[in-house]
Amino acid sequence: MTGKPDEAGGIYEQLRSELRARRYSPRTERAYVGWVQRYLAFHDQRHPTTLGASELRRFLDVLVQRRLAASSHQQALCALLFFYAKVLKVEPPWVKALARPVQQQRLPLVLSRDEVQAILRQMSGVTAMMASLLYGAGLRLLECARLRIKDVDFGSGQLIVRSGKGNRDRVTLLPARLRAPLRVHLDEVRRVHRADLKDGAGYVELPGALVHRYPFAEREWPWQWVFPATRHYRTPDGKRRRHHLHETVLQRAFHTACQAAQISKPATCHSLRHSFATHLLEAGYDIRTIQELLGHRDVATTMIYTHVLNRGPFAVRSPLD
Repeated sequence: MTGKPDEAGGIYEQLRSELRARRYSPRTERAYVGWVQRYLAFHDQRHPTTLGASELRRFLDVLVQRRLAASSHQQALCALLFFYAKVLKVEPPWVKALARPVQQQRLPLVLSRDEVQAILRQMSGVTAMMASLLYGAGLRLLECARLRIKDVDFGSGQLIVRSGKGNRDRVTLLPARLRAPLRVHLDEVRRVHRADLKDGAGYVELPGALVHRYPFAEREWPWQWVFPATRHYRTPDGKRRRHHLHETVLQRAFHTACQAAQISKPATCHSLRHSFATHLLEAGYDIRTIQELLGHRDVATTMIYTHVLNRGPFAVRSPLD
């Protein structure tokens, strides 16, 4: 590949094509392409068919020496194995002999109810509502940012999470305390959307190929974001769209609120989801129900929250008490 940029670009485009054909997420696509680029750059852009077990092990060893997290190490290995199997159409016999990193089980960081309330009191506006949904409905950050109008069901008090982790849909609860503020927020969003329509904008990105099946849906109210961005962007075909509010907006607001509330724990937005699960367990709700609300495939994943119940690990009460 040295001296042949077109060939290199062709390989990357083929990799993207294989990932898209299997419906991998855009984030996974960027990560996999990035790992293949780093792998080939590490070996001075040699053609990948000339790279074997020793070269792959050397690259992975460097990641270990750099103390890369086991999850990132695993992602790099998966990206390269996908590249060999699906793009180069080879599956060398030495692949199965490669050592795979062992991921350590980390306990989730959980905030107390008082800490959650202290943080939320320091937030205001849209970011306060989003943070309240993370805690009140157990949403992941991007699940909250990607909510659409049609996914909010005030009548039954539920939210529909589309294409969550593992590309699975699920239903979770809409906190009663947020219903009235959320209605007021959506009234403002609708006012902005109507102004966009009059201005020739009002477009929104649709999932998959829906834009071809329903060409007018991208300007219709049900498909709009619950938390739209404040600015438009222009697509290659000239449409003025609004993306959903970028996740970093909420992350920065949450970090500032933690500092203002003098929270000493290294909490993140995802800590609100951990706190949602733990506080439901404390309240006596069935762990299978919590599993469904969180969207976990295996109940063993949900069981990790039992370590922070008020009575200690595994809900065991100390004999001293």
